[in-house]
Amino acid sequence: MSIVKVLLVDDQELMRRGLRKMLEVEDGIEVVGDAADGEEALMLAAAHHPDVALVDARMPAMNGVELISRLSVRHPGVAAIVLSTFDEDDYIFGALRGGAVGYLLKDCTPEELIDAVRRAGRGETVLASPVAARLIAEIRRTPAAPSVLRDGDRVSAREAEVARLIAVGASNREIAARLLLTEGTVKNHVSSLLRKYGLRDRTRLALHLQDIPRP
Repeated sequence: MSIVKVLLVDDQELMRRGLRKMLEVEDGIEVVGDAADGEEALMLAAAHHPDVALVDARMPAMNGVELISRLSVRHPGVAAIVLSTFDEDDYIFGALRGGAVGYLLKDCTPEELIDAVRRAGRGETVLASPVAARLIAEIRRTPAAPSVLRDGDRVSAREAEVARLIAVGASNREIAARLLLTEGTVKNHVSSLLRKYGLRDRTRLALHLQDIPRP
């Protein structure tokens, strides 16, 4: 089993200690550091190369949105998840635009948090249900990206199957099991679909390709 290395970033020491105790007892998860502010987090990310960063939205000096934007530039391999009390649009959309792969609320269950860490470590997006609903509503309010293939590209039958399963909310692991593929192969198909359709994330792919025909 591969180890998911986690960096904790929260200005409250009690919160950091609680998260560390919760995660350290889980197989396949290792907490490689915890930081009380953004600058310390950037230094620890450079030193320990975490796979996942759990980031509080509100912190002094450098808030979570700014930290995630900097992490995306300096350490693009780190999958950042916001863990916050607040579900305000500025934090949600700012964090996702900055490169976060997830946004969870602090009233989530321990099981939901642990599952989110594992999924983020596999390259998946993780959103709390209220956050996902608001994100989808915002996407539907904005002009849709054209779901037209670029010149010379076409969607294969396998990519169409992957897209249909994404549309109903299946994870990479679930798609792999359903289609008898490895998770790495599924991830490659998802990346290919995003490139071909000029889309930025799985949510937009699900919305625009629900009824993609087989070639």
